[in-house]
Amino acid sequence: NAGMNQFKDFFLGNSVPKDRRVANSQKCLRVSGKHNDLEEVGVDTYHHTMFEMLGNWSFGDYFKSETIQWSWELLTDVYKIPKDRLYVTVFEGDQADGVPQDTESLEIWKKYIDEDRIILASKKDNFWEMGDVGPCGPCSEIHVDLRSDEERAKVDGKSLVNMDDPQVIEVWNNVFMQFNRKADKSLEPLPEMHVDTGMGLERLAMALQGKQSNYDTDLFQTLIQHMEKVSGKKYGENEQTDIALRVIADHVRAIAFSIADGQLPSNKEAGYVIRRILRRAVRYGYSVLDLKSSFLADLSSVLVDLMGDPFEELIKQKELIHKVIQEEETSFFRTLEQGLKRIETVISKIKAENGTIIDGKTVFELYDTYGFPDDLTSLIARENGLSADIEGFKKVSDEYKDKNRKIGAITTDDWVQICDDEVEEFVGYDLLSTHVKIVKYRKVVQKQKEFYQVVFNLTPFYPEGGGQ
Repeated sequence: NAGMNQFKDFFLGNSVPKDRRVANSQKCLRVSGKHNDLEEVGVDTYHHTMFEMLGNWSFGDYFKSETIQWSWELLTDVYKIPKDRLYVTVFEGDQADGVPQDTESLEIWKKYIDEDRIILASKKDNFWEMGDVGPCGPCSEIHVDLRSDEERAKVDGKSLVNMDDPQVIEVWNNVFMQFNRKADKSLEPLPEMHVDTGMGLERLAMALQGKQSNYDTDLFQTLIQHMEKVSGKKYGENEQTDIALRVIADHVRAIAFSIADGQLPSNKEAGYVIRRILRRAVRYGYSVLDLKSSFLADLSSVLVDLMGDPFEELIKQKELIHKVIQEEETSFFRTLEQGLKRIETVISKIKAENGTIIDGKTVFELYDTYGFPDDLTSLIARENGLSADIEGFKKVSDEYKDKNRKIGAITTDDWVQICDDEVEEFVGYDLLSTHVKIVKYRKVVQKQKEFYQVVFNLTPFYPEGGGQ
């Protein structure tokens, strides 16, 4: 979920990189944990579940003066973004952490940009850390104002920086990795100074293609235009339709790339992240675009044609991606209509009683019976002016798991040895059946039922090992 995760050991000094300077493009997924953009996706025009992070890295090599100069040069001289549309932010310092203002970056920036276009920003916006512990440091961002000249004349872009304006957005982040955040929240200096920069390809494409939305760039329009044909709905005519088309175009990228990288949808951990995103997209297609059967699988093939050139794994896994998505869609469509009817009944009852919250037990019922991820229930609740009790859902879910653990608990007796046998031999390559002796056995009790496990001296049976 960040470009720097795989480089942590270089920053901490635990290992030495082969190259001191690296540039890369990396797929990032932001749908869980500290950096979670899921709720904004589709509603605004510049957040994504999956995006490409472009980065350049210095592991104890160049530092602030070089990377600031190069980022400015690339954006203004090479990409020709007008300088009067750019603003930069610099860390103002933080007393609690004992980190002073980043005056070094401030003085360097004054060489390239008017001082009134430099903004001092707080720890919230300009001190970068991926998690509660680990490498971190102050950062200096470059923001671009993509509004029309008329809008820019009315309101100064400087006042819109870091204000979630969809047209005044961060396009580049220079992170100066100087500290390690320890478990007690204190900061210690890293053995060397490093540079971690990030630039979102989708936002850069928006700036370079003269668009006012990431979804208007060629990265997304091909997908949106396909969905227009499939649904018969037009992009740009209705806000709810636009949100649905943006969500679907965004989500299919995250799903397809995750499957191509070997992660299949499931009910556990990373696999559940993929399933949640997929079911979210299906529900938008069903409820807003009136699509009553699989549509994401075919859209994934459009994505492969669009992005398979730089990402060969998409081409190699094209059939698997299509098959997995289609199976997941078909499965969810079976319960989706019933689940939506159930949630409509719940919402009507809550509103009739002047309530505002879908309780945790009902959120769990929708998950357990109809396959609705809790964030999907939250989304539908918000659309109806309600909220969902997610903490209550987690509590009910934990109780359910705990109960199942107790029911499924296995008690086993000691092994009873019948005869000696040093090697339990597998003979399945040569024989389909054979006479065997029981070497040992034990009684097992599970769910109040008794059965026995036995060990043979030899066997033609294959073990269940995942591949068969």
